[in-house]
Amino acid sequence: MTEPARPYQELVPSPCFVLEEERLLRNLAILADVQQRSSAKVLLALKAFAMFSVFDRVAQYLSGAAASGLNEARLAREEMQKEVHTFAAAIKEEEFAELAALSDCLIFNSFSQWRRYQGRIRDYPQTRFGMRINPCHSEGAVPIYDPCAPGSRLGVTLPEFRGADLAGISGLHFHTLCEQDFAPLARTVAKVEEQFGAYLAGMEWLNLGGGHHITRSGYDVDGLVQLLCGLRDRYGLQLYLEPGEAISYQAGTLVGEVVDIVRNGMEIAILDVSAATHMPDVLEMPYRPEIVGAAAAGRKEYTYRLAGPSCLAGDIIGDYSFSTPLAVGRRLVFTDMMHYTMVKTTTFNGINLPAIAIWRTHGELEMVKEFGYEDFKGRLS
Repeated sequence: MTEPARPYQELVPSPCFVLEEERLLRNLAILADVQQRSSAKVLLALKAFAMFSVFDRVAQYLSGAAASGLNEARLAREEMQKEVHTFAAAIKEEEFAELAALSDCLIFNSFSQWRRYQGRIRDYPQTRFGMRINPCHSEGAVPIYDPCAPGSRLGVTLPEFRGADLAGISGLHFHTLCEQDFAPLARTVAKVEEQFGAYLAGMEWLNLGGGHHITRSGYDVDGLVQLLCGLRDRYGLQLYLEPGEAISYQAGTLVGEVVDIVRNGMEIAILDVSAATHMPDVLEMPYRPEIVGAAAAGRKEYTYRLAGPSCLAGDIIGDYSFSTPLAVGRRLVFTDMMHYTMVKTTTFNGINLPAIAIWRTHGELEMVKEFGYEDFKGRLS
């Protein structure tokens, strides 16, 4: 099914991220239903989506936020004012006190870090402390996104866990998935119970991490709820999920436009949207973003290679075909551009960050922020 044209695509500056409020609220309603039916708490993972101008809406549905370090924890505390759970691969000495004070739950990545700070946890009676575990069970297809790959630095494996001092640890955390359906989670939970079930019985909570594509069509939401209820009942645990992509899945776009068209064996359209600076997962993962009205190369009459404006030779978005020829000034709308895009943008080459806007449910465009030279300069010295 072809995505319909967006009514705002000619109204916004280019390039511009546009959050579609109605789609965001749909996702949040699904996640709130999971919370209500399972008693699990769903947290917004800021590493995927940190658009704090809509945190007030998110807070109406979800239980809090999951942070990956000090800055995200502070943003969650200041802008959402609900539960803040923080996991950091390593915590610096000068950051521990502030992190512990900001976090309702602070999760360690290793027992060496735990031993370093264990003697100080009595100074933070309001904070619960946890440990990330690694069940060594890979479900991901892309190695760079697999926390359970051989040699992974993330989480404590069972041999390290045996005999460790758990005094002060009230819960466990695992994160193994990346934009996946329910079946990989079910298999992972079975491995976690097989390896760590004896320890779960003495814990107060369990965080199942992120990577759950709960709001995608076809996801087995009923299966998820049943699994969560089973875990809760078997171990008496408070459960947490911390999806990022599920919250903003298909909830917004990136609007760009054609700046020039050149030819080198094929037609190449240079856009003001860059794979390198505006959506780096296109190169890192890699993946091919969808564009409203476009198809794979050769499927429609006019085929173009879409490229970014940076000096990186590989700043290529992909080859697409269109029903009509592209021309300078033509607007293109990239779909599903809210998660792991806005949070990863850079100003490499001095390229401006995309503006940010919200298309409200009642059909009104709200410009949130535009960027310029001072944003580029402010990151340098």
